[in-house]
Amino acid sequence: MTNKSGEEFDIKIMQLRALCLIAERGTISNAAEYLFRTQSAVTRSIRDLEHTLDTPLFERHASGMLLTEQGKCVLPRAQRALQELNRIPALLARFKQRESVRDEAEPIWLFNVRRLNIFLQLYHLHHTQSVANMLAISQPAVSAALKVLEKGAGQVLFQRSPKGMMPSAAAREIAPYISRALNEIRHIPEDLAAQDGKLQGVVHVGALPLCRTSLLPRAISRLVAAHPAVRVVTNESAYSSLVTELRAGEVDLILGALRQIDGITDIDHQALFSEELVLLTRPGHPLVGNPVIPEDFAQTQWILPRANTPARHLLDQAFKTLGIASPVPVVESGDLAIVRGLLMNSDMVAAVSWHQLEYELRAGTLVPLSFTLPDTQRDIGITLRHGALHSPATLALIESIRAEAVSDII
Repeated sequence: MTNKSGEEFDIKIMQLRALCLIAERGTISNAAEYLFRTQSAVTRSIRDLEHTLDTPLFERHASGMLLTEQGKCVLPRAQRALQELNRIPALLARFKQRESVRDEAEPIWLFNVRRLNIFLQLYHLHHTQSVANMLAISQPAVSAALKVLEKGAGQVLFQRSPKGMMPSAAAREIAPYISRALNEIRHIPEDLAAQDGKLQGVVHVGALPLCRTSLLPRAISRLVAAHPAVRVVTNESAYSSLVTELRAGEVDLILGALRQIDGITDIDHQALFSEELVLLTRPGHPLVGNPVIPEDFAQTQWILPRANTPARHLLDQAFKTLGIASPVPVVESGDLAIVRGLLMNSDMVAAVSWHQLEYELRAGTLVPLSFTLPDTQRDIGITLRHGALHSPATLALIESIRAEAVSDII
């Protein structure tokens, strides 16, 4: 298995299962009895896991097995991974005929890292050969893994179509749980390294427009200057896609304007600061230099946020509060490069947040108009998955973001 930092390691889920049971039951014999395995097999599982992680996980005593500090570090991740996988049978039961549902204590068919990786890659790529190429295995190996998964699930997880192997409703339901389980396992070496004072690993950040140009770059620079072994991957997808990936554990945090989504209760918001929309244009624009009144906008060509975005709704409400009609845009865009280029080469006016074009404002290449847009204040901050065990690198980036946000306010 390859972790997010590209390093190879071979943590097996059955080994983590043995770790959790020994920690819970106190002795190898009690764990072996529960697992219906020999004591020597359970002992070998723990020894192999300790070899993979290059650290002792238990201290052997006459009275039983006690977790070392390293073992205590690994245990929460192992427990979370197994909890995610153990939830899957109940989810699959919703898609089965009642009489076909099996009562299984644990879904052993899921306890294989490579099999789960094959599932996720097929979920995203839709072609078995593409998955085989991605994971450097044969196509028959992909098909065999899928056969085991579908037998365990008791139903079809992928259906052939002109677009490839498309996930069924059941596959779409369980994919986030599998993704979160694998991500917990991937973080185990990073946790152990941090315990030894070495911060490493990869942070996946959902970057929304308000923080891409200044706050996030400064925070990343601060982070990697202090911890050169950390790598950051940014994702500039739409907010709805980022939330889906956040909930699946594929994105560690989202930075930008905070939003509430009806029906989603498993994400947390941490506000950093608030800001209002401003009207920007080029230096030398006819409206620059004097207070502006609504009548001055009669001939204005507008660049506005895309329709149905939170910023556009705020802007429409602001003009309604002012008692004037909402402007009709000649350009709708959330691409800052386009907005910047249009403003610097025309007399257009754009409604944006200060942080979106902060460098240009500080340099004077763009200037704000003396016109206040009422009730357009938005909270800017960090969105996280509720209850997540954040990796040490993720926590370090969050602290860097907070430090840079404070420096902005000061």
